[in-house]
Amino acid sequence: MQDRSANLNHIRANPDVSVLIIGGGVNGIGTFLDLALQGVDVYLAERSDFASGATAASSHMAHGGIRYLENGEFSLVREAVGERNRMLMNAPHIVSPLPTVIPIFKVFSGLFNAPLKFLGVLDRPAERGLLVIKVGLMMYDAFTGTSGARAVPRHKVYGSEKTHRLFPRLNPDVQYTAVYYDGHIQQPERYCVEMIRDAEAHNDQVRAVNYLTADSAEGDTVTLRDTVSGDTITVRPQVVINAAGPWIDFVNAHLGLDTDIIGGTKGSHLVLHHPELHDATEGREFFFENYDGRIVLCFPFGPERVLVGTTDIRIDDPDEAVCSDEEIDYILGMLGKVFPDIEVTPEHVQFTYCGVRPLPSQDANTTGQISRDHQIDLLEGDRTGFGFPILSLVGGKWTSYRAFSEETADRVLDRLNGRRRTDTRSFAIGGGKNYPQSDAEKQRFVDRIARETGISAERAGYLFRHYGTKAGDVAAYIAEGSDEPLRDNPQYSRREIMWVVANEKVVHLDDLLLRRTMLPMWGRMSRALLEDLAGITGEVLGWDESTQAEEVERTLRILREKHRVVIEAQDSELLLA
Repeated sequence: MQDRSANLNHIRANPDVSVLIIGGGVNGIGTFLDLALQGVDVYLAERSDFASGATAASSHMAHGGIRYLENGEFSLVREAVGERNRMLMNAPHIVSPLPTVIPIFKVFSGLFNAPLKFLGVLDRPAERGLLVIKVGLMMYDAFTGTSGARAVPRHKVYGSEKTHRLFPRLNPDVQYTAVYYDGHIQQPERYCVEMIRDAEAHNDQVRAVNYLTADSAEGDTVTLRDTVSGDTITVRPQVVINAAGPWIDFVNAHLGLDTDIIGGTKGSHLVLHHPELHDATEGREFFFENYDGRIVLCFPFGPERVLVGTTDIRIDDPDEAVCSDEEIDYILGMLGKVFPDIEVTPEHVQFTYCGVRPLPSQDANTTGQISRDHQIDLLEGDRTGFGFPILSLVGGKWTSYRAFSEETADRVLDRLNGRRRTDTRSFAIGGGKNYPQSDAEKQRFVDRIARETGISAERAGYLFRHYGTKAGDVAAYIAEGSDEPLRDNPQYSRREIMWVVANEKVVHLDDLLLRRTMLPMWGRMSRALLEDLAGITGEVLGWDESTQAEEVERTLRILREKHRVVIEAQDSELLLA
């Protein structure tokens, strides 16, 4: 992976570029990868860290959006189910099948509401009963079957007796459960970083730089500013892609355009340290609707921890999106519908996160009615006064990023009079390349890493689970020097962290914590560990002691203000602010 300063120097020396992508979320990065594979020279500028906006605020699910069926968005669900299957096959080290349980309280409820919602004449919440859910899951299974290889099993429906035998802590009023499969994206941010690495490995004319913002545009030029140094760079693109998600209108404003494209809604999630609730899920996701019709998800998220979400609230400025006290109370209150005898309080909240969905600006009576489909908004000619068109990527779902990227890349290729060399449907992401299929093959892969590098088989197994087939690269780096486990978190080692910093475009300490390791979400943090990580990062990036201290304070501030987390000076636990 290219050094950041070398990337900036390359852009300065080569200002003429076919495509400039503004925004380094999953849609921007997916398009960056697709264009790179077609041999296009492309630059990607992200004003913060890669995958730090809406992409980082997902529910960690790769899903087809079963609830969109009753809105009549059949093509969206069909596409998303197919893309879910591809993610499971192309990135098996990050995306894994997750059994999902729908608790059902009634049989006939929603029979009349569902068709009325489909016709658009009803928007009030309506509890879905067994028959409506059964029909929806049959369609869901059918879409899975038409999307290629069946990556997950078909759904099943259990009666009351088996339901409560499988899930003894479940609300006794639940009459049935339906069980189907979607995917769990363990680390969405790592998925994105691995796509960037893949793009750069396949095309030496592409560059992706974080902490590089679009400042202005004039004529046929765009001025970019490095927020680390303050320096500016002028580039001359043939096409600009605005992939800034909920910030699309803000980016256009910086370029001198007045647009009203995005009408985003914020969604908050909580990570609970709650062993009792964790055990009650029996390793499954629970997916149900609250009394007000809002969809709820709850699933195990590491040892003794549970991820719960989400909300859907209109917001004007995505920079102001934080999880509020009211949202915490609301989310915790939703759990009582399914697990009424399990006490959940704000004291169980270990970590919160919040992001804004980049939905199109629409006048819908409820936020749930706003389409999650994707579209490309084109600005050019007299509408901009620029010598290049601007393609704004609006809406979409995390799961369907590849299809959206493919559509965008095809539009760009048409503009450039180019042609598609390859598609990305079967393109393995990062450590998913040549991924062993059977347990025996996986074990042989792990044994070979241990044998060739001299690290323990246990350590090699951990690296394989975390980095997939790239584990050999990490293990080889670790074996090149003296290594030791981190004091307050022996799961990670010193040289593993050094490899991540050196190879995954880390600029600030919070990049490492929140988007390369997810340590705060898993509750494995202390001030001493934070300072150790700053020292290791500084050793690779050349930070002096003053810079290390500044990075620690910056990270503590972000954890406190954005995630409601306080790390005490001597404590090894995270506390809710």
